[in-house]
Amino acid sequence: MLQKIIYLAAAGACGTLARYGLAGLVQRVAGASFPWGTFSVNALGCLLFGLVWTLTSERFVVSGELRIILLTGFMGAFTTFSTFVAESGHLFADGEHWYGLGNMLLQNGVGLVLFFLGMALGRLI
Repeated sequence: MLQKIIYLAAAGACGTLARYGLAGLVQRVAGASFPWGTFSVNALGCLLFGLVWTLTSERFVVSGELRIILLTGFMGAFTTFSTFVAESGHLFADGEHWYGLGNMLLQNGVGLVLFFLGMALGRLI
């Protein structure tokens, strides 16, 4: 169990560093008018999450632990947006269209409201 936690933490550190490096590089190149760094990380994260998910579940035989390390550790630290999109995508693929749409609307709507609430609380402190 401890070894799994260490691997998860190491993969998470790698995902964090990859996010920091890529987002910073893209933002420096693109300029500050739009958050292109975050957009690029989230878009790439969705592509990579879908690729790794499919490769590790349909094409290659890998342990469940390695899959968790890659998807939860690295990808979870690289971007949680990819997990959100993957979960919504699976709901749509399973025919649960209303749940998929609800998940997308709820997470974005609640997230935006809570973001502004957090800002307001921060200004009160």
